Formats: sequence, structure tokens, C-alpha cells
Amino acid sequence: MILALLDGLEGTPLWNLFQYLTVRAALAAVVAFLVAVLCGPRVIRWLVRRKIGENVEKTDSLRLAELHGEKRGTPTMGGILILAALLSSVLLFGRLTSAYVQLALLGTVAFGFLGAMDDWIKLNDSNRPGLSARTKMLFQIGIALALAMAVVLLAKRGGDPRPYVVHIPGMKEHALDLSFWSGAPYLLFAVFVMVAMTNAVNLTDGLDGLATGCSAIAALTFGVLIYVAGRIDFTEYLLIPYVPGAAELTIVCAALAGACLGFLWFNAFPAQVFMGDTGSLPIGGLIGFTAVVAHQELVVPIVCGVFVMEAGSVVLQVGSFKLRGKRIFRIAPIHHHFQFAGWHEVKVVVRFWIVALVCAILGLATLKVR
Repeated sequence: MILALLDGLEGTPLWNLFQYLTVRAALAAVVAFLVAVLCGPRVIRWLVRRKIGENVEKTDSLRLAELHGEKRGTPTMGGILILAALLSSVLLFGRLTSAYVQLALLGTVAFGFLGAMDDWIKLNDSNRPGLSARTKMLFQIGIALALAMAVVLLAKRGGDPRPYVVHIPGMKEHALDLSFWSGAPYLLFAVFVMVAMTNAVNLTDGLDGLATGCSAIAALTFGVLIYVAGRIDFTEYLLIPYVPGAAELTIVCAALAGACLGFLWFNAFPAQVFMGDTGSLPIGGLIGFTAVVAHQELVVPIVCGVFVMEAGSVVLQVGSFKLRGKRIFRIAPIHHHFQFAGWHEVKVVVRFWIVALVCAILGLATLKVR
């Protein structure tokens, strides 16, 4: 929006300043943070008035219900605050003519609406745990497939000769080509990345500030990765795929990081509000979408190590119990395992943040590794 308003001031210092992507990204992060912090109290009061509160009794573990007893009634669906801060900041500082920005906004809204539906059903029908797992998964796959197909189409229109290629970290001369069968394997892989991320962030959102802090770190990291992917000079030096126009997604990633940090202001222990699926689904989907655009899908397990660890613990726990009748962890996801081991909630969260930061550094290091 600001870029459109400055069209008549072409050549002026102010116009020149806003042509710098890094300037707009920094402003997007700051504005998203301020919107979240300033609007947070009003949104929380609205959620309290609507009695949109967390029901900690909806768990299979009595011990977990006891540990989280003080969270009873804490407003949830706070993801609407993250979405409001993110969307307003991107609309203000993003180049809205960018197809990638448009797709990011549409995908964010779609995943957010799906998460809001799930949260609303949970809160208003005590007999239903939200949308059925099948319905929720089908909608996630549908949104992700539409985004993946659009990304491939944009790549082809942009003259990308290898739209179905997946960059392999550390192997600059080699890439994973999934163009066979008309690119169907690549589309399935891209869908898997986005859907896996939505569910991984959702599973991580179990302690005050845990998913929010890790999401901010991941968003900043992928902001760097997508900025590099959209700069031909950087990609030629680092020998990674060049994606024309993709750098505009830096604004979206920066806004997401700012929105998450602003939400963390109220979500830190003891949390005044939870994001719910309304926040976790669009956050995960947006991170996955950015990775797909940048052809950095295989960097996701590195940068998002905490999310992968959380989702992996659930898969291992369920698989072990079904196959062996035994559990690997005291409880899954793994952050609750450490709670049961005697760690205070704050200690678990901060240590997981540290792991997330280390993972982000390792992910960025793959840009230079040959």
C-alpha cells in the first residue's frame, strides 16, 4: 500500500528508501509487533467476554490436566491477533502486485479459517474434539496442493527451466529432480512439507510461549533464505536455486516474526492467551510455503528442528504403542515428557528456544556449505 501511495513521488528520497527490501522488511516486523502488542489487550478482553477459554480437561492424561489446571479458562483462538498483525503489516509494506505475496496471503487466510473452524467447534461443542481428523487433513491437503500448483505455474511463467527441483543442502552441484510423471512426485512432496509443518507447529503449541518463540525464529530464518533465493547475485555465488520475485516474501516472513513476538508478549508464561489452531495452522503453512518457493524444502527439518522433534515424538510414541504395546516417552509430544520428568514449564520452553536458535544457525550455515 505504501509503495502505491509513493508512486507519485518517484525519485524522491522517501521513494528511494522504500525501494529497499530490507528497509520494508524491518518496518514490517516492527509494525506487526506493535499491532499485536497494542491490540492484544482488546482482543484478549473480547475473547474473555465471548467465553472462548481453554478446556484443560480435554486430555487423556490426568497428570497433565493437574499440571495445567491453572490454565483453565485462559482465552484461546488468539491466533486471530497474529493474523491481524501479519496481514495488516504485509498489506502496508508488501508489494501487493507480487504473485508470491498474493499466494502467501491467500494461503495464510485459508489455513487460518480452517484453524478457526476447528477451534470454534472445540469450544462450542463439548462432545466434539473439533473437526474430524479426516476432514481437517483433507482441507489442509487441498490448500497445500493449490499453493504448490500455483508455485510451479509461476516458476514456469518466470522461465525457470527446473521447477520441480529440490535443492539438497551441502550438495551444490546436485539436486533432487522430481519432474518425472509430469511433476506429480514434486507436488506431493511440496504438499507433504506444508501439511507436515501445519501439524508440527500445532503439536508444538502445548506450553506457554513454546510454539510462538520457535515460530518467530523459524520465520526470521526463512526470511533470510527467501531473500537470498530472490537475489541472483547471491544465488550465483552460493550455487542455490534462483527464484525471480521471491524476495518479496521476505516482507511476509518479517511480518510473521514480528507478529509472533508481539503475541509472545501475552503468550509468555503465565500465558494470558493461547493461539489455538487459528494461529498454529497458518504459521506452519506459511513457513512450509516459503520453503517450497525457495526450493529449500530439505532445509526445513534443520531450521525447524524443534517442530520436527515434537511431531516425530508423537509418531514414534503412537507407532511404538501399536507395534510393541510400549511407550517410548512418558507422554507425547516430547515437551510434556520433560514436564513429567520434573522440568518446570519455563525451563522446557527456554531450552527448546535455545535448540530452535541453534537449528536456525545450522540451517543458515547450509547456504555456504559445499
